Amino acid sequence: MGTADDAGVYQVSPDLALIQTVDFFTPIVDDPYDFGCIAATNALSDVYAMGGVPKTAMNLVAFPLGTMDIKVLRDILAGGLHILEKAGTVLLGGHSIEDDELKYGLSVTGFVHPDKILANQGLLPGDHLILTKPLGTGIMNTAVKAGLASAGQIRAVTKLMKTLNRDAAEVMTGFPISACTDVTGFGLLGHLAEMIAGTRVGVTVFSDRVPLISGAMEFAGMGLVPGGAFRNRKFRENMVSSHSRISPVLRDLLFDPQTSGGLLMGCPENHSQQLLNALHRQGISDATVIGQATDVQPGVMTIV
Repeated sequence: MGTADDAGVYQVSPDLALIQTVDFFTPIVDDPYDFGCIAATNALSDVYAMGGVPKTAMNLVAFPLGTMDIKVLRDILAGGLHILEKAGTVLLGGHSIEDDELKYGLSVTGFVHPDKILANQGLLPGDHLILTKPLGTGIMNTAVKAGLASAGQIRAVTKLMKTLNRDAAEVMTGFPISACTDVTGFGLLGHLAEMIAGTRVGVTVFSDRVPLISGAMEFAGMGLVPGGAFRNRKFRENMVSSHSRISPVLRDLLFDPQTSGGLLMGCPENHSQQLLNALHRQGISDATVIGQATDVQPGVMTIV
């Protein structure tokens, strides 16, 4: 709890620990099936970020039964089940309530060997920081709600949010990962802040290397930035040092709240290129070294 890790871990035996997490939210896309897929992908992500394998899940549903067609709920649950089957995760049941506002998500249990748990803290000076998905889902979804995103942009961001972090997690198991988290509601810098808060390391973020969703920069420049980005910045701005050349638009993107974002992992510099190559071979083409841990300014994120 003290380091805001992505999930809870309970050791069952010397060889087995349970990872437990829960996540649900309101719709962020119009298509019910896609919403179910995205919510399930997002809920599973915390298990992958902890180095585990998701095994079982239970649905969480709040549904406006009196005002919405029950087919919407069926499609949402079908989308969630599709992702669970893809992840090799068994749906055990769930719980539903009637509510004025639609919400969906899952509680997930995963397995991990106690010696192979990945925490969000543990970065060492010199470690490279690798991000596996581009940023900008919050801004793109804002553009979708404003009716400004093209059909192609909507398909692209939906596909990204439906993409499991499973493959990246499997690749990680072959490398000496020092720390890992997934980038979600607090944005890149918000989750990176959790990785270094109270530690003896800081990080340098190479702003020109951070992968961005096509169109996100343009929409952010138009002011289509969700309120969560400003709350994220206000909460962590005391930990940020940036050069004057860093544009406010890019800064907003670095704090943009993500839905079903990528993994952010620390890896020794002498292993990072091999890790990148392995991720790319696995089809994770956006994986990029976006920063490096340092002992120069502990607890500070320096944007260059």
